[in-house]
This record gives sequence, structure tokens and C-alpha cells, in this order.
Amino acid sequence: MHILFTRPIEDCQELILKFQTLGHNVSHLPLISIEGLNYENLNYSDFKGIIFTSSNAIKFLDIKKIDKEKICFCVGDATEKKARSVGFQNVFAAEGNVDNLKELVLQNFNSSEGRLLYVSGEVVSSHLDEQLLSEGYNIKRVINYRSNPVKEYDENFIEKLKLKMPEIVYVYSPNSAINFLKVIKNYQLENLWMNTNLMCIGEKTSSILNEIKWKKIFLFSPGEEEFLLYKI
Repeated sequence: MHILFTRPIEDCQELILKFQTLGHNVSHLPLISIEGLNYENLNYSDFKGIIFTSSNAIKFLDIKKIDKEKICFCVGDATEKKARSVGFQNVFAAEGNVDNLKELVLQNFNSSEGRLLYVSGEVVSSHLDEQLLSEGYNIKRVINYRSNPVKEYDENFIEKLKLKMPEIVYVYSPNSAINFLKVIKNYQLENLWMNTNLMCIGEKTSSILNEIKWKKIFLFSPGEEEFLLYKI
């Protein structure tokens, strides 16, 4: 099966290798690049817990001065894996979406226990900090990275893609979907996806690509990529 991944290589390299070992033909077309941002100096002792909505939030955070026994909430398995790899020990993981992450915080951290640090990218699909503030939590949001659209593509790759279109493509964010739609239109690929299954994280992501005719559209959470292979 021909499978197309669209995340930056550092976020999908393991999956690419895994799918290749399963015998699949895997292509890679990154749609966004991740840029770390400067942020204010923080006194981490002011916070009793930390919330991460992506592994990039951990990657671009100066964690040397953070007590790794501090309670840590992660949006999904990939973020949990990243948190544990840098030393966090008291980690809770949701099932890949912000609504579940909010419930995880509500169930495992009382607002009276202290202040929370919420580390995220510049653009978020849901304002978790505002939701928790309305629940009585003391929370500070820090933005430490942004997603930038990739602007230049290898035209030889695009031509090869036209000759053998993928049976599956994974798209991970609204920003990626927006840029994917631009690529499809710029390279006149609109009518080539009728035999391709589109796998999207969330309805916001899939709705951006609804104008293209796909074989089927599936919604998934990070970590379910392999499971989706058996649904088509």
C-alpha cells in the first residue's frame, strides 16, 4: 500500500520506518515546519503542574530547571513519550484531543492545589487555558513555537506522486490541511484523489479538505495510524 505522511520528519520518522518494515511504500511530503520562539523567563517553582498539547511544546521548552517529579499532563501518547524521554516521571496522558485533556486535568488536579503552566504553539484548535480559567483554575499560557507553511516543494516528487497516488494520506492539523489544499491546487492535483483515503485529526482538519473528492475520510487520534490500515 502507498502511504503519504505530511508531518515534519522528526514527528513521523518512527512511523515511516515502522510502515516500511510492514511492507508499505511510504512517501513523505512535509506541509509545515516548526520554529521555536523566545518566551519569558519562568520560575518553574511557581507552578504545581504543567500541561503540554504537543511534543513540540516540550522540545522547545528549557526544561533543565524543572523538577521532573512535577505533575505533567499530555494530550496524547506521542507527547507522553516525549515527556518521559526528557525525564518527567509523574505523567498523565489523554487520548489525543484537548477535550479529553481538559477532563484529565479536572479529574487529577484540584484547582486549590496551585498554579498550572500551559505550554503550547502559537495557534491552537481549542483554548484550553480559557476553559480551565472558567473552571476556577489559576493557569498561565506560554507560547514557545509556531508552525510555518512549507513554501517550496520538489517538483520531481510531485510528478512521481501523480504517477502513483497514495491509497492513504495522514494530515495532522488545520494548518497542515490549509497548506495541503494549496499544494493540491497549485500543482493541479484536484482530480487525482478519488482512490485515496484521507486520515485527519479532528473535524476542523477534515473540513478544510472537504472540497476535494476522496475515497473516504476518517478521523483519528495520534497513535491510531497503524490501526487505520485495517479499517479501509
